[in-house]
Amino acid sequence: MSESLLVYSHEMPGDITTDTINAFVDGCYPQLGSRCVDIGDKFAIAEYDLTEVARRPGGYISGPDQFRLADGALWFLALSATGQLEEMTVTSELSIRYLRPAVGEKLFARAELDSKSRRSVVGSVSLWCDNEEEKKVSVAQGTYSLPLA
Repeated sequence: MSESLLVYSHEMPGDITTDTINAFVDGCYPQLGSRCVDIGDKFAIAEYDLTEVARRPGGYISGPDQFRLADGALWFLALSATGQLEEMTVTSELSIRYLRPAVGEKLFARAELDSKSRRSVVGSVSLWCDNEEEKKVSVAQGTYSLPLA
């Protein structure tokens, strides 16, 4: 992917950084297509470079591409919130609402932690194009199941 419009580098407990999350994902799921560009105690931001991705008529970013990024951002959040780079941290539920046509070269998603328990992480995700974070194109909420310890 090309250089991000966002450049951050927060360190997380247990030395989980955006670089460690991206290296982990590249190792177990390189086809994901998105990357983590920032993490914090209760959030993760993901980017999807859509330069080579097919568009819907009108140049719109498709709903499945938006869903894919929302799921990726929520996965990054679950990994950072638990401090565990675990492949079997998996989606158990995710829903999305499309607010307006998504048009841009890059799609971003910010996942915010709503709840964390021993078995799950619940988060809300906002998606936007390019540098227009205030202009949400879709919102999602989902749950990631955590593997048994």
